[in-house]
Amino acid sequence: MTIKNNTQLGFTLIELMIAVAILGIIASIALPSYFEHVKRTSRTEAITALLDAANKQEQFFVDNREYTASLDNLGVTSPTEHGFYSITVDVDNDGGSFSFTATPVAGPPLKDDECKTLTIDDAGLKTATPKANSSLCWGK
Repeated sequence: MTIKNNTQLGFTLIELMIAVAILGIIASIALPSYFEHVKRTSRTEAITALLDAANKQEQFFVDNREYTASLDNLGVTSPTEHGFYSITVDVDNDGGSFSFTATPVAGPPLKDDECKTLTIDDAGLKTATPKANSSLCWGK
């Protein structure tokens, strides 16, 4: 009397399709969350650069009794550290005001439709375009 051994090795097509479906569901949840995190992280670079520039501009005013339109005088670099944003300054010494604007030039910020540009002025007013709710962009 002989006994046959009917063991099969490998996966069936149904098992493979279930695994692919599970991976698709996980990816559809994880990827948007990851991309949102990357956008928020890159915004931090702009926020840090703008706050630093505004502080240095105020120090320049204390030392020279006027604001400067030159980023070099402040020791501020444009583009920012990782090259994601370009920093520009607008100065009105007659009115005693300034504003710094960060505009995306490369990387993840180019895909950030909520917070295209970030701006800070001499009064500390933090705004963003095109989003009306700038607190989302500035991380409040």
